[in-house]
Amino acid sequence: MEVSLLRSVVDRPLAVRLRRFVLVGAVAAGIQTVLLAAFVALGLNYLVGATVAIEITIVFQYFLNNAWTFGERSNDSRRAFLRGLVTTNVVRGSAIPLQLGVLYALVEWVGPLSPLAEWAGPLWVLVANGVAILVSGVYRYVLDSRFTWGA
Repeated sequence: MEVSLLRSVVDRPLAVRLRRFVLVGAVAAGIQTVLLAAFVALGLNYLVGATVAIEITIVFQYFLNNAWTFGERSNDSRRAFLRGLVTTNVVRGSAIPLQLGVLYALVEWVGPLSPLAEWAGPLWVLVANGVAILVSGVYRYVLDSRFTWGA
């Protein structure tokens, strides 16, 4: 009886959609981290690099989420697809200051005081970026699911 109850909760559309959103987000976080590392290695300021990496992954995530996460509500026509792309950029773009603020606070304020940051050295920017992605992820899911796909 408990197994069937658990299965009914886990297999609900919202649970499936949330798992897919998290998986797409995890892949995008990996891509964003690699891009940020490359930009910083090329000498770009970490906040500028993070902004560019975030925008690239916003577009990447829109394609995957539209096709897979919100497939039953996907924006199929050209007009709907472009409208959704603009909407997700506005929605997710509104999370950029939140993500960059957390990243800045962790690098500039927490970093100098943290033994973990000292241990991580130059990789601390990437660790801080991962935390910033998690913090802004909930915000992005709530707004994106509501405004981009009307879920």
